[in-house]
Amino acid sequence: MSLPDAGERVPLPCPSCSPDEPTVHEVLKPGGQSTVRCTECGQVHKEKVEIPDEIDMDVVVSQDGSSVSTTVSAPKEADIELGDEFIVDTPEAIQLVRVTGIEVGPDERVEEALIKDVQTVWTRVVDNVSVNVTIHPKDGKREETRSITVNVPGDYEFVVGETESFGDEEVKIEGLVVRADAPEYRHGKLDHPGDMVYAKDAKRVYTRDQSSSAWSAW
Repeated sequence: MSLPDAGERVPLPCPSCSPDEPTVHEVLKPGGQSTVRCTECGQVHKEKVEIPDEIDMDVVVSQDGSSVSTTVSAPKEADIELGDEFIVDTPEAIQLVRVTGIEVGPDERVEEALIKDVQTVWTRVVDNVSVNVTIHPKDGKREETRSITVNVPGDYEFVVGETESFGDEEVKIEGLVVRADAPEYRHGKLDHPGDMVYAKDAKRVYTRDQSSSAWSAW
């Protein structure tokens, strides 16, 4: 742990406006009891402020079949586990990613580790994602089943029983396959009306074509 610098901003509860939840505070005078000012209400008070020691963590970021490597500063005594999400700054963009693998040694992967023990963290982008959609024809002819890929925000909701439009395609969702790294779903496949999966958690969406097959020469 180390003391903050003057002007640094840290999350702390404010005795005036937010005693239970942290708000952003500016450090006015560092010390054993630092003088800080709440940026929400301007209240000045003293708090013990310690900044966790950080180290650079190697991160591999995957998206749509391609990968880039970057580093992220993280508290070395903190835990990291599969499914965690955090922000990374890559040459392409600032992106939200989810942890899919934690490497602590050559060919040694674990589900959870201390940051200081990690060699490489493997992640995939989840703020904007590509989702595979299988479209079954109205008449049920399996040979006419086709697949498309849709690009949507990671928090987009796919719901069984709802009708979606993707470009010229209009489809009704019949089933959802959940990714193995997705948390808090009952099953790996959901097919009851009202079942919902976020796009970032969806491995595949099964649908029934609702587009009109009628056409006119006029």
